[in-house]
Amino acid sequence: MRHDPAGAADEGPIVCKTSVRVTVADELPIPVPAELRYSAADPYAVCLALGAPSALCVEWVFARSLLAQGLRRPSGSGDVVVYPRHQGRPGSIRVLLRTRAGSALLDLASASVTAFLHRTEVLVPPGTEHRHIDLDRVVEQLTAGSE
Repeated sequence: MRHDPAGAADEGPIVCKTSVRVTVADELPIPVPAELRYSAADPYAVCLALGAPSALCVEWVFARSLLAQGLRRPSGSGDVVVYPRHQGRPGSIRVLLRTRAGSALLDLASASVTAFLHRTEVLVPPGTEHRHIDLDRVVEQLTAGSE
């Protein structure tokens, strides 16, 4: 069962092409093309894709609310942490990505993130995400092959 207020499911995914400055270990920051993506089909999550679209890219999927909260205060724990306005780059936010192999710091333009989040909130207002989940599809995926 799916409830789509105002036909939100008919909207295509929201994509924000940007560039991030990536710092790994003791290396100098390097610019990397990136995309922020959002779809009403997965209403709680955003995807941050790092790398050129024609090359192999790395994707991180995390809560949209984490990104939104990180604009105002440090948010998150574990694999993804978002910090507001970095001192050396006041127009940016910092995203810390961690794996067992190491970590990376990403600086993103806060204006781009804010505009991206505004577009996602128009498509799926915060607090209404549950209305966009296709429960029949979820149950079908969970029970596939269980017969």
